Amino acid sequence: MPGPPGHGPGFEVRREKIIDTAAALFARQGYAATSINDLGRAVGLAKGALYYYIGSKENLLIEIQSRVLDPLLARARQIADLDEPPLLRLRLLSESLLTIIFRRLDHIWVYEHDYRSLGGRELERILRQRADFERLITGLLAEAVEEGTFRAVELDLATLQFVNLHHPTYQWVWPEDRWDATLLSAEYCATLFRGFAASVDGLPDVEALAAEFKRARPALHLDPEATWDAVSAAS
Repeated sequence: MPGPPGHGPGFEVRREKIIDTAAALFARQGYAATSINDLGRAVGLAKGALYYYIGSKENLLIEIQSRVLDPLLARARQIADLDEPPLLRLRLLSESLLTIIFRRLDHIWVYEHDYRSLGGRELERILRQRADFERLITGLLAEAVEEGTFRAVELDLATLQFVNLHHPTYQWVWPEDRWDATLLSAEYCATLFRGFAASVDGLPDVEALAAEFKRARPALHLDPEATWDAVSAAS
């Protein structure tokens, strides 16, 4: 949700800092337990000045949710639309999801714990985006079943397995950890793909495919917050 019209870059920079600070406070104290006065003290603004930047406390929660879901869903759709094998697209989507988890740990915590504090259309929008993301995973799993790479798994259950292996990562991972998004994605997908496989011996070398994709198409970033530059992708 953009700020009031007519403000320059300085306004947006300050507003972004307030949103990030709010995410950290909400993650540590909880959305309901954090007051506007708490946030004002954290960013050095009186209540009136703070409302000038954010509009309302609920707007902050909307912004925090959007920082996660909007870029992630956009990137997931782009990955799902690639003309690549479904296992490779699942692997790329996995790394993209983990990348934003590492990048936005506070935001993810708030996203997972406090999204139901929203009401009306905003809650409906968040739930719709979550469902859209899961449908992309289900579609890729279905493609892998149809081509015979995966056995006839129960797709809704397999989708939950994929999601539930990835999402809890925010509860224990640290950006400076020895495990990064690429390594965790490789491990998670190896576990899932072997479990779903029609034949383990028939599984492609997904890590080799992922490495080749990154080498050949460096402009197609897996980071959801980076620009997806299809025009400059290497041929």
